[in-house]
Amino acid sequence: MTPVADEPRRRQTGAVDVEVLGMTKRFGAVTALDGVSLRVGAGSFTALLGENGAGKSTLVKCLVGYHQPDAGEIVVGGREREIRSPHDAHALGIGMVYQHFTLVPSMTVAENLVMARDTVPAVVDWPAEWSRLTAFMDTVPFRLDLDRPVARLAAGEKQKVEILKQLYLHRRFMILDEPTSVLTPAEADEVLGMLRAMTRAGEVTVLMITHKLREVMAFADDVAVLRRGRLVGKGQTADLTGAVLAHMMVGTREIPRSHATKTGGPVDVGVPRLVIRDLKVEDDVGRPAVERLSLTVRSGEIVGIAGVSGNGQRELVEALIGQRPTAGGEILVGGEPFRATRAEIRRHRVFSLPEEPLRNACVPGMSVAENMTLRNFDRPPQSSGPWLRRGALRAQAERWIRAFGVKTEGPDAPMATLSGGNVQRAVLARELSEPVSVLIAANPVVGLDFAAVAEIHDRILAARNGGAAVLLVSEDLDELFELSDRLAVIFGGRIVHETATARADIAVIGPCMAGHHAAAPALAPARA
Repeated sequence: MTPVADEPRRRQTGAVDVEVLGMTKRFGAVTALDGVSLRVGAGSFTALLGENGAGKSTLVKCLVGYHQPDAGEIVVGGREREIRSPHDAHALGIGMVYQHFTLVPSMTVAENLVMARDTVPAVVDWPAEWSRLTAFMDTVPFRLDLDRPVARLAAGEKQKVEILKQLYLHRRFMILDEPTSVLTPAEADEVLGMLRAMTRAGEVTVLMITHKLREVMAFADDVAVLRRGRLVGKGQTADLTGAVLAHMMVGTREIPRSHATKTGGPVDVGVPRLVIRDLKVEDDVGRPAVERLSLTVRSGEIVGIAGVSGNGQRELVEALIGQRPTAGGEILVGGEPFRATRAEIRRHRVFSLPEEPLRNACVPGMSVAENMTLRNFDRPPQSSGPWLRRGALRAQAERWIRAFGVKTEGPDAPMATLSGGNVQRAVLARELSEPVSVLIAANPVVGLDFAAVAEIHDRILAARNGGAAVLLVSEDLDELFELSDRLAVIFGGRIVHETATARADIAVIGPCMAGHHAAAPALAPARA
């Protein structure tokens, strides 16, 4: 095996193939990869699927040099290689585009490209760099203003810069980690379509980690599926269906879906439960984030909020659940003013599934049982006067752990020891074990595997069918189309378009998400 560092550096001029043979990686007693063998052919577009913990991240981290495999080989361009660091991977033309942007907002596109190199001189010769950058831009299939600050770019443009960066650095095997999570549908299709065209031209090879089966079926040539550290299936996308891929990922387990359907009969249909009028909310530095937003959510319906990240969604949700003060307007629940105090939350039965629940809805160092009782620790039988009854807390947690399928060492295990999906299940147990009048959910399945997504969606639908008014804020349009009864698009802190989901037109929704809503149908007034 030849260490990359011992060879002269050579630039890759075309797509490169990569193969792993018998790759095994252990973390203590846990085997994250178990003898995985997979070839990604030069010029192919391959999707890598699997549940959380299936080994996807471990596999690609071994390819880019962040982890060293315990066994197995990596073959690049037909030669066995030892990749001991990201520097070695870069020298072989292997690069990675991450789920979240790694750009410096205050720098220009050109500065981000130059500063991304493994070595940058103390004094940059900018005339020479501009000459090289201009020549480089003539070779790529899209145009960006090199002198524009990244902070002024739209999300789709930022993702293009991330891809440009890899091409400029001569990376010809590109690993994409959930690359469309912050893009509009049109932006996602444009970026993935551009990459597919480049693979077919033999310019790059793409290995994409994703949970979005629609994108897999639309853009990937080949699919590989990992489950519990092993490769359990692979093949050409044209020969597979979404259902087959889903079952490859979860194995013989039944995918939870059915006890709550979108057409199940909710009770008390049509009564306004959550009414938002002219709401104003400021961001962390006092700038307007939500600007005169009005919306009504009725009992027995799910209203989905679509939008590109950063358009006031986070501040809206935090204001609704009491984590951020409002700067104007009003929130009504059941016709009464609502300020999200503990007493009001309890009286009106308003519950929430905030984004990043371990950070926003839990105390990581406290036990599972203690986190599960945060809503009712001061009520019998959990308490007796000023005293907590530990036995009652544990008994409640044990019931909910069983009912919601929370995988944990037990009720006394620290919350921080749970996986992302199980943290969300524990929060669901706490929030949905009592009757719910209003449920506010924000990106409730981000980063979760297929089975966990299906289960959590099922729980949300069950709440809706039980008569709850559900506000679902999500950056995943597929999720919104699947669950919501009405769709509202947020841009710049305002609702700019609203429609029944059954009549929603993606050709209108996408441009509205990007801020091009002048031609959109007139916004329906908020109904009280």
